[in-house]
Amino acid sequence: MSEDRIIDGETGKRDIWQAMRAEATAAAVGEPVLASYFHNTVLRHKSLDDALAYQLASVLDHNALTATALQEVIASALQADDSISRCMRADISAWYDRDPACDQYLTPFLYFKGFHALQSHRVAHWLWQQGRHTLALYFQSRVSEQFAVDIHPAAKFGCGIMIDHATGLVVGETSVVEDDVSILHSVTLGGSGSGGGDRHPKIGRGVMIGAGAKVLGPVRIGESVRIAAGSLVLSDVPEHTTVAGVPARQVGGTTAAAPAYTMDQTLNPDE
Repeated sequence: MSEDRIIDGETGKRDIWQAMRAEATAAAVGEPVLASYFHNTVLRHKSLDDALAYQLASVLDHNALTATALQEVIASALQADDSISRCMRADISAWYDRDPACDQYLTPFLYFKGFHALQSHRVAHWLWQQGRHTLALYFQSRVSEQFAVDIHPAAKFGCGIMIDHATGLVVGETSVVEDDVSILHSVTLGGSGSGGGDRHPKIGRGVMIGAGAKVLGPVRIGESVRIAAGSLVLSDVPEHTTVAGVPARQVGGTTAAAPAYTMDQTLNPDE
């Protein structure tokens, strides 16, 4: 992965929007047939928030609610809640840092449905918090249809989330996913019964959830836990551990670093 980063001189932070514009300009020159696409999605917009509103509206467009109306709703959410934009930028950085297939900031923004689904959920969650449940559920339905990702609008996500591949992800209503979590495809954060109330998992910071894993019930997954692919988790998991199996059990020793960052899928018994 390239280490060439564009950095904001005052804050020391990555200027993701400047980097994306530079990438889009180069891409338009390199592939002229897509020049208008890069212009419409990135280059003609004044800010990353404006571009995101346009992008999400384009992918969620439907006869029932046109792209123009969707863009207005999304722009309103971004203007009202600056945490949506802040977390979105952290999400882009998460893909860039953790996914070896992502060598540009532009890539998840334009092409990755996990990114699109997550940002659409952030808007739906804002709508839910405003009491606009009908429109929030409409967003959920469109995201499910378009991306095969089903996240209840009430579910809470932190910043710096990477949902890799995304197909088949299901997240229940009272789920909480803290900052800097990586989730692969076909993961379920579900309930364990038909009762109401708090019934879904709470995922700690730095956790990696492998492909096909199922975490059911109001269990607590501690910070920097690694859940192996295909595991079934039905009870709390202490921080800095690896669990695997059906039902999941602890394997190996203490995880030395946040698995969400390293994306290491191996089960090392000597760890």
